[in-house]
Amino acid sequence: MNEALNHLQPYPFEKLRALLAGAQPPAEKKAIALSIGEPKHRSPAFVAEALAANLEQLAVYPTTLGIPALREAIAAWCERRFQVPAGWLDAARHVLPVNGTREALFAFTQTVVNRADNGLVVSPNPFYQIYEGAALLAGAEPHYLPCLAENGFNPDFDAVTAEVWQRCQILFLCSPGNPTGALIPLDTLKKLIALADEHDFVIAADECYSELYFDEQNPPAGLLTACAELGRSDFKRCVVFHSLSKRSNLPGLRSGFVAGDAAILKSFLLYRTYHGCAMPVQTQLASVAAWNDEVHVRANRALYREKFDAMLDILGPVLDVQRPDGGFYLWPKTPVDDETFTRELFAREHVTVVPGSYLSRAVDGFNPGAGRVRMALVAPLAECVEAAERIRAFVKGL
Repeated sequence: MNEALNHLQPYPFEKLRALLAGAQPPAEKKAIALSIGEPKHRSPAFVAEALAANLEQLAVYPTTLGIPALREAIAAWCERRFQVPAGWLDAARHVLPVNGTREALFAFTQTVVNRADNGLVVSPNPFYQIYEGAALLAGAEPHYLPCLAENGFNPDFDAVTAEVWQRCQILFLCSPGNPTGALIPLDTLKKLIALADEHDFVIAADECYSELYFDEQNPPAGLLTACAELGRSDFKRCVVFHSLSKRSNLPGLRSGFVAGDAAILKSFLLYRTYHGCAMPVQTQLASVAAWNDEVHVRANRALYREKFDAMLDILGPVLDVQRPDGGFYLWPKTPVDDETFTRELFAREHVTVVPGSYLSRAVDGFNPGAGRVRMALVAPLAECVEAAERIRAFVKGL
């Protein structure tokens, strides 16, 4: 067996199950899960209709590159969304459809990491655990950058040493962040591109929460925006990851894309051709419909705004919690340690959250997620309100 498998850590939800084992929540209180970031809003009916209308494509082997219509729809969406000049994104060279960003982030790391160079894969801390697992199985060393309140929950990139940048092969970004909801400012993205040029590493921007924001007039910038403003029409060393899971409430469709540097994507396509992960044609055609529509996405954001407003009104007086820049998570400080908070909240109120320390790694004895919990506002509004009221009562009873 691959020896690197022995270095993989348990997934946060395995740790959570162990933490809650044996706890007996009140039977009269309905379970409310704020733990898993699985969208619960209704999936767009027109996407399901497009899927059903193309079931004859079950008889067709899909290609790894994907159909031109999907790649063209994605390229056009990127141009509209991130102000990329028309024609810069060549749908044949700069875009690849993928079966969700989780699969793509992992496979991309296997493609890019050069095992012979003792390289680093640098990521925020806390982080999406796929970054770490992908690095370890690619033969790289994970390097964690703490995301602290005093820096707006973004890494302090200015504090990273030249030695780390020189060993870096991939810099993972997550904006808005999971679990913090922090956005990386456009000027910071431009500085990171300059560092990538100086030290020859790849920026892999996980932007799967990019369409969950609060101000309809000011959609957040992404790595492609920075490339456009810098006149970087080749997207050199820059690759972005997007998904329909959060944007369109379609986690079960397993549909996303990777876009950016054509030379990197050429190698990634080769890897994926051997990996055997082509997206079914009927799924691709349903995805075209989703990327071409923004009405359902605006409605989705409105639902999340309503839930954030309601929950913050209830929790604000009893917890140190702020509205994030984007995403669908709250990241409050806990009045007791995060594991105790999580277990006791479940035992007393039948509400499940995730300890922040399970989403982070301790470096030099310090875990930046400790003393916080992640709450996913994915349940319907009424359930979120009830959960917030139970949490408020729990905190007052501590």
